[in-house]
Amino acid sequence: MAEKTTIARPYAKASFEEAKADKRLAEWSQMLRTAAAAVRDPRVHDLLGSPSVSSEELAQFVMELADPKIDEHGRNFFRILAQNHRLAYIPEISALFDEFKDEAERIVDVTVTSAAPIDNEQQQALAKALERKLKRSVRLHCATDPTLIGGAVLRSGDTVIDGSLLSRLKRIAFELTA
Repeated sequence: MAEKTTIARPYAKASFEEAKADKRLAEWSQMLRTAAAAVRDPRVHDLLGSPSVSSEELAQFVMELADPKIDEHGRNFFRILAQNHRLAYIPEISALFDEFKDEAERIVDVTVTSAAPIDNEQQQALAKALERKLKRSVRLHCATDPTLIGGAVLRSGDTVIDGSLLSRLKRIAFELTA
């Protein structure tokens, strides 16, 4: 069985291209997120595999949950998903759509894990510095982990910058014992 992301990718790409052409990326993103939340509900998820509910009824149901004012392109998209038995893949489609959207809008998510909480002023300064370095808009997510002792760890995709005191101490200990 193919991985869910592999199956969802062409649908996410098609919906992204349609939304981009219509200049409606934000609306489609919200619609897909709402539909994904609905599909994750166990009661709705059970309906998706039910032989007593037609694909048109399922599509109509998910459309109503996603956005009652959905346009024709959106209605067609949900109908195609229902006909191909892919409504259960909406959470993966939504996640991939948001990745494509962030890439097009040059936005990057950065998670900062620090030993102590970072105040708003520090967050703004860090976000500005990262925007200059990455040449993208930064969406900063902050977390605290007292085990770091001091400093912070920054993560963005596959990139990790570890400036924590804990990692420095581990390096020193390794060098002393090597």
